[in-house]
Amino acid sequence: MSERIVTVDIGGTHARFAMAEIADGRVLSLGDATTLHTKDHASFQTAWEDFGRQQGGALPRAVAIAIAGPTRGEIIRFTNNPWIIRPALIGEKLHVDAHVLVNDFEAVGHAVAQADESYFERLTGPDQALPTTGTISVIGPGTGLGVAHIWRDGADYRVQATEGGHIDFAPLDSIEDAILARLRKRHRRVSVERIVSGPGIVDIYETLAMLEGRAVTPLDDKAIWTNAIGGQDSLAAAAVDRFCLSLGSVAGDLALAQGASGVVIAGGLGLRIRDSLVRSGFPERFIEKGRFEGFMAALPVKLITHPQPGLFGAAAAFARQKA
Repeated sequence: MSERIVTVDIGGTHARFAMAEIADGRVLSLGDATTLHTKDHASFQTAWEDFGRQQGGALPRAVAIAIAGPTRGEIIRFTNNPWIIRPALIGEKLHVDAHVLVNDFEAVGHAVAQADESYFERLTGPDQALPTTGTISVIGPGTGLGVAHIWRDGADYRVQATEGGHIDFAPLDSIEDAILARLRKRHRRVSVERIVSGPGIVDIYETLAMLEGRAVTPLDDKAIWTNAIGGQDSLAAAAVDRFCLSLGSVAGDLALAQGASGVVIAGGLGLRIRDSLVRSGFPERFIEKGRFEGFMAALPVKLITHPQPGLFGAAAAFARQKA
């Protein structure tokens, strides 16, 4: 018997809500997303009530919530918005009988595990579906670098969120040596997240400008990404290509470390640069692992294109826990 729930994906700027139908540990359907600005609401509870009004009545008494941050502790605080969530009071505040809280990238892992094959686009490796057994590595560049892995055994699976974005950055050429040297002036230890994340494009861009002896107007990461994707700035485009090279190296390292039988690149940033990922040398960097090049070349590497992986994945996590 199926059950209707509310699924929520809360970030720093937006909170997304949708209705979902679940049964037997899986998501049967996901409704259209409603996006609310966190700055327009005093709390998660008032945003929840606003969503309820937009739905025209009482909401289901079950909710799945994906949160951009840790989900443990008596109080959950957000980095980029003033909301707090007290897990012990969710039932009372939202008038629900059941709830599940998951980290946002753990939700993405559930989305990868349950999404239809039509939501996966080949980046490199054999043109075949992700394997139904073994480990799938999931890497998501965004504000940070999300890393998880999924262990599959046919219809069964487990998602493990990790802190893989904080492994050490290993430069592979003189340009990456220069990027590392720049970052070492500010950070005693440089993790891959410093380069392979949305904000990391700034240091890549400014390092390339330095190497060419250019004086450039300081830009934030959003402007550099926009200029690169829009074809307005050749240096920004070169920075995106360099970003993709580093992402290929990191994804390959994580696949080796996790014993992957397949890899998925996730996140909105991945979708924005999908064409650059294929053209930039990402595939070659992913494969170039010395004695393991043959092993790496045999791994299917996909981009997940689901429009709302956080909402879908939160609902999938709820379905799994309540099955």
